[in-house]
Amino acid sequence: MNGRDAMFIDEVIIELNAGRGGNGCMAFRREKYIEMGGPFGGNGGHGGNIIFEVDEGLNTLIDLRYKKIYKAKQGEHGQGKAMNGKNAEDLIIKVPIGTVITDTDTNLIIGDLTKKGDRVVAAYGGRGGRGNMAFATRNNPAPAFCENGEPGEEKKVKVELKLLADVGLVGMPSVGKSTFISKISAAKPKIAAYHFTTLNPNLGVVKTKDNRSFVVADLPGLIEGASLGEGLGDRFLKHIERTRVIAHIIDMSAFEGRDPVEDYKIINKELENFNKKIMDKPQIVIANKMDMESSLENLEKFKKEVKCEVFPISSMTGEGIDKVLIKLADMLDTIERQPLYEEEKFESHVLYKFKKEQPFKIFKEGDTFVVTGDEIEKMLRMTWFASDEAFARFSKKLRRLGIDDKLKEMGIVEGDTIRILDYEFEYKE
Repeated sequence: MNGRDAMFIDEVIIELNAGRGGNGCMAFRREKYIEMGGPFGGNGGHGGNIIFEVDEGLNTLIDLRYKKIYKAKQGEHGQGKAMNGKNAEDLIIKVPIGTVITDTDTNLIIGDLTKKGDRVVAAYGGRGGRGNMAFATRNNPAPAFCENGEPGEEKKVKVELKLLADVGLVGMPSVGKSTFISKISAAKPKIAAYHFTTLNPNLGVVKTKDNRSFVVADLPGLIEGASLGEGLGDRFLKHIERTRVIAHIIDMSAFEGRDPVEDYKIINKELENFNKKIMDKPQIVIANKMDMESSLENLEKFKKEVKCEVFPISSMTGEGIDKVLIKLADMLDTIERQPLYEEEKFESHVLYKFKKEQPFKIFKEGDTFVVTGDEIEKMLRMTWFASDEAFARFSKKLRRLGIDDKLKEMGIVEGDTIRILDYEFEYKE
């Protein structure tokens, strides 16, 4: 594998830790001649979001390969004199066009970035905690508590590059795909007389004689079983999902005793096994190596068994290539690019972040009642327990959620221990 091959990375899994919100401040006005000045603590700043953004200069995910955890900064804490903390800067992760971000826990698509300027918030920073000024009411004009910042979202995501090409070249190893793309574009793939010469997809921009242009992807040679992980095909089959047309190149010379018809059936079977929707894409057959002696006879046999339009060419001599390119351009003129994913597969941040299948769970560990649940744990982290007033407010929230009723149902009595995360409380009626 040469240096260029080693640098093509099209899939990584990374962890995202968005920034925590800054803590609110508890403070009171202390000014000369002003008695009982009231609350004066500011709010904390918003934690930094983690955002994926398209960078047209990138064509691989190599920059993400060596860093597995990305952390955004925390918002600044609120201060006295009603000073709010500063919001943290967002963490921007640059990725190539064609990048898909998937939440590995839910398998929902966070973003599919397919054009210049696309960006998506993959993990939201926590909101800043409120200072005691924010809690002042008519009944409690001088609250002696504040709020800690909300934790930022934590996610593990799969970042996947699916190349944006109009035409995908498929075929068995050594059928001439690399030679073909080198003839029709400025791409310079490695070409040699052995299987799996192409270890990475090659992209080429093609211009026809009538000045139409499109992008072609030469995908590494497939073999039987590629969709199950055999050979190299399973690594690169995903790159054909975005293409609008499949160009199936067949070695019509039957070099090395191969059967063109059998090769055609095997490749189509692998495409179908990987993703049945691929077979709905328009497909043309390019009969390559027609400069060889046996090719003409094999072509006639192929046409009898495979009922589709076939374009005979020779990648070596260039014969027939212009006709193929015009045909591909004509097809592309009538086929709109379709979104890769259906709307329901996308993550709705609001639903995902605040979904409530059950707000809490309670179970016993020995004599301790353990309370778990995302909402409960977030409330705990945001509570500033330095004052009795803050603790009373937290207890009131738990009662409102029905936790007290559930504990009584489970037989809790005064003096028993309740644990939430690493905090333990004594139960009182």
